[in-house]
Amino acid sequence: MTKEKKHIVLEVQNLDIGYVQKGGSSIIAKEMNFSLYKGELIGLVGANGIGKSTLLRTLTGMQKALKGSVLINGKPLEGYSAFQLATQLSVVLTEPPATKNLSVRELISLGRQPYTNWIGSLSEKDNKKVQLALEATETMDLAQRKCYELSDGQMQRVSIARALAQDTPLIILDEPTTHLDLYHRAYILKLLKTLATETHKTILFSTHEIDLAIQLADKMIVMAKKKTFFDDPCKLIETGKFDSLFPEETIAFDPATGRFTIRK
Repeated sequence: MTKEKKHIVLEVQNLDIGYVQKGGSSIIAKEMNFSLYKGELIGLVGANGIGKSTLLRTLTGMQKALKGSVLINGKPLEGYSAFQLATQLSVVLTEPPATKNLSVRELISLGRQPYTNWIGSLSEKDNKKVQLALEATETMDLAQRKCYELSDGQMQRVSIARALAQDTPLIILDEPTTHLDLYHRAYILKLLKTLATETHKTILFSTHEIDLAIQLADKMIVMAKKKTFFDDPCKLIETGKFDSLFPEETIAFDPATGRFTIRK
């Protein structure tokens, strides 16, 4: 029996990211190359201001690349219309939704917009996708509550459920554990790992929880000052890539434990 070939969901080729200014381009990171496969959980890490959010905005089409290409399921990002892209990619941002007066079920149902008819009514299939998303994120007991009544941790689960209901092969999350306590940070990242494994979605998330990402992610993107690295966490540890993240006189990385420690 031949081994099934892994499917590439997101491919980045020679990508430069940054901003176009009057005097020319301001490059934040350059020559990035990586491929994300179906069913993988990928953590994106780096110091504040290094360009993680800029990379995610570029990968989702919110910002144009300075150079190189981004392909989703083999097709260039710019080749998708906004409607088509909504069936390939769902995004979970750090900002809370503006529609907090909606119930949880109503908010999650908005994830079905790319598939509903012109009046936005849900079909039996749409309702089933919403139900599955509620079950997968353990938010069934919150379904009738208003979003403004939820804690930060509950709201984050609901936002992930909405992305799941959208039923795209790729989900991208910008710092999904921001403002959460340690328990809920671990809970959300474990939930993402479970979803990637069980729903076979490709899930990319940026995070400051580097220690947790090392333990849970299948692959990691490490953005450092001079270069961006991509590999599985063990190989990144072996090659000392995490040592480049922070000033060595302040924070040290222990390869034996996969954790950062403060130098005294």
